[in-house]
Amino acid sequence: MKLAKLALGLGLGLTTALSSFSALAETITIGIGHQSTVTNTVPGGIILEKLELLQKHLPTTGKYADAEYEVIYKDYTSGPPITNQMLAGKLAFGVMGDYPLIVNGAKFEESGSEESRFIAITGYNLKGTGNGIVVPVSSDVYSIDQLAGKSVSTPVGSAAWGMLLKVLRDNDLTDKVTVVNQSPPVGVNNIAQGKIGAHIDFCPWSEVMEFRGTGRKIYDGSEAGIPTFHGTVVATSFAEKYPEIVQAYVDATLEAQEWIAADPVTAAVKVSEWTGIEKEVLYLYFSKGGISTFEASVKPQWVDALKYDHDLLVKEKGIPPLTFDKWVDETYVKAAYAAKGVDYDTLAATVVDTKEANVGLPVEFWHPRDGIQQFQTISEMLNAIAEVGNTGFKLNAIYVYDKPSGLKLFGNTAFFVKFGADEYAAFMRKGDADAFAAEAEGEVLDLPTAVAAYVPTE
Repeated sequence: MKLAKLALGLGLGLTTALSSFSALAETITIGIGHQSTVTNTVPGGIILEKLELLQKHLPTTGKYADAEYEVIYKDYTSGPPITNQMLAGKLAFGVMGDYPLIVNGAKFEESGSEESRFIAITGYNLKGTGNGIVVPVSSDVYSIDQLAGKSVSTPVGSAAWGMLLKVLRDNDLTDKVTVVNQSPPVGVNNIAQGKIGAHIDFCPWSEVMEFRGTGRKIYDGSEAGIPTFHGTVVATSFAEKYPEIVQAYVDATLEAQEWIAADPVTAAVKVSEWTGIEKEVLYLYFSKGGISTFEASVKPQWVDALKYDHDLLVKEKGIPPLTFDKWVDETYVKAAYAAKGVDYDTLAATVVDTKEANVGLPVEFWHPRDGIQQFQTISEMLNAIAEVGNTGFKLNAIYVYDKPSGLKLFGNTAFFVKFGADEYAAFMRKGDADAFAAEAEGEVLDLPTAVAAYVPTE
């Protein structure tokens, strides 16, 4: 009996001790709202989730020695719902495009009780490519002015929606076009079925529609004259309580960006498996010379663009004020690069301009068996394409560069100009191709016609 009482006493003592220990071990919930199907955001969301990169960087010493982490990823098709969840206190981090970032900061500041901070870039394109206006392939619309009197769709509140506001205003179409709110999957499906005049979307949906052969781009974001980029915001209350976790998130984002750059093909294949976006489209964004640059510094150009966008949204939609000097917080990204021995100021002053950076890069195609093949000239590639056709293989995709801008694009959507002694140049826009052909005394061709010249006739 005494032994039983002793055992019971020891058990109760042990239970009490364990309970006290458990009470000291804090469970920290980290909610991250991201967009897995948006190429510029993947280093801040889906890659962190699937490769468990955040867990790798989370603090485990000091006040975090006994902490337990619950990392929750919530996937959305656009930025506005993420802001709503952050305002409701259900998410700490949000990854979204330029216009949604502004709305996030302004809405938080308007609340008077909570604020957000813009802490890092996940991906960008200096030219603005990624946003685009697409019509059904059978449409008779070939220019912006032809949208007058038509209904167009876009994810309202998104980066593409912001671009659309500017395009409509610049072309005096604001009151002549009906804008319908549609998520990317719905808009893409309606383009395929010819149910909408045009769909305006962010990366990579224009290229998805081009790749699937359901849509034709009539306007590329590069024509708007402002960059497009995506980045991360964090709730200030979370950042003030757990600054080391915010630092871990930014450190993990940099590792995800490095993972893409180290092996773009593998990155395209894996992200395709995780998201359903075709690997060929993702490679167009991820590859060397691709549409997206994955680098986290907050450049002065981005802040200037955000201020411009905010002014536009104030005029068009009456959104609240935003104190940029307080909202933009480079503390964490500066520390992340300093830990890598990178001079942040030099990095922030450096912007990848495809017109310069992509000069001399090889054109490519993706062979279903042999993978990515590179060629120094378009002529060499066209000859190789013809040879592949004779083997019974069908290429996954062809990649060329727009001569005026250096932007990477699908070969099947490009316009080719043949000039001189079997020389070729590729163009995104037919008008540019026509102008160059006239100047160089060349001929404008589509891809099948250009390839046909290399197919033996005997």
